[in-house]
Amino acid sequence: MGLIGEVLLLPFAPVRGSAWVIRQVMNEAERLYYDPAAVRAELSQLEQRLEAGEIDEDEFDRLEDELLERLEIGLRGGAGTGDGTTR
Repeated sequence: MGLIGEVLLLPFAPVRGSAWVIRQVMNEAERLYYDPAAVRAELSQLEQRLEAGEIDEDEFDRLEDELLERLEIGLRGGAGTGDGTTR
């Protein structure tokens, strides 16, 4: 686009910069959300909650399924595609 294009788009620079920052934050949030070590820690806490009687078997099964799905996505590297979705 060249110099003229850059000059014409200059008023939109803050918007483009903000969009980049938002993408970076989203990518990092997804990376942490699907991090296998974090998911394993949550699975351990979930098991402790079951043993302590804080949750019942049905709730445990539902939450465990969600965590196992996150773990699977994290292990196959499907998180953080850059568009706010997983692969």
